Amino acid sequence: MSEAKVTKYAVPALDKGLDVLEYLATKSIPLSQKEIADGIGRTANEIYRVLVGLEQRGYLIRDELSGKYRISLKLFTLAKRVSPVDKLRQVAIPIMEDFAVAYGHSCHLSVLYQSKVMVIVHARGPAPVSLSISEGTTFPLVPSTSGRILLAHSNADVRAMLYERDESYQNMSKTEIAQLDAELNSIVEQGVCFRPSGLTEGVTDCAAIVGQPEGTVIAALAVSSLTSALGQPTDKEELIQAVAATARQIAERVGCDASFLNNQ
Repeated sequence: MSEAKVTKYAVPALDKGLDVLEYLATKSIPLSQKEIADGIGRTANEIYRVLVGLEQRGYLIRDELSGKYRISLKLFTLAKRVSPVDKLRQVAIPIMEDFAVAYGHSCHLSVLYQSKVMVIVHARGPAPVSLSISEGTTFPLVPSTSGRILLAHSNADVRAMLYERDESYQNMSKTEIAQLDAELNSIVEQGVCFRPSGLTEGVTDCAAIVGQPEGTVIAALAVSSLTSALGQPTDKEELIQAVAATARQIAERVGCDASFLNNQ
């Protein structure tokens, strides 16, 4: 959004309230009206009504003796009412259906679940013959393309924990582990993964990250196609670009910068 639009539609009182909440959320001790004002670059008089309103609505708690404010658990309670997977599904379904119609390929969206890959959305393509993956299906991480996308973009601690719980990884040789590490590094650089399916013969997978690298939790958008249906090499590049663009669109709509799946 342009600076002009931001200024045009700005709501000063709302901005002050959000400034107060965001600032207090970073503090571990109660603060006075002046301390809060100094912290957000405003005067004490500017935020007086804002503090009173936030206290009355239950977002702030004011100590009766010191008069200092601290943030309540109301924001946390509100956030817990929103299922991140439900939000992701609601946003992703129409975008994925548009992709399936436009490019003729079924696609599915997966997240990490109990150290496996779980499909949470499937959009069927219009082709008379296509692969269908049931929502709720789980797959092992390392053999699956979506799993490799999720592994590649997980932080080191999460990746180590997932490896400990993945049977196929535990059975890999040192050479195979080195090859896997190299592939994951390549996925991070490219943002996508295009490879023969590690789970089904005759199938080629194309997957891209939905979210921020090393985010608290990320998702993977994937197309699993019959290898013979991919056509000429140019079709491969077109598919890769389309999957990556669709993944970015889902991420933008759901607001991945805010770590939308924090409670997974």
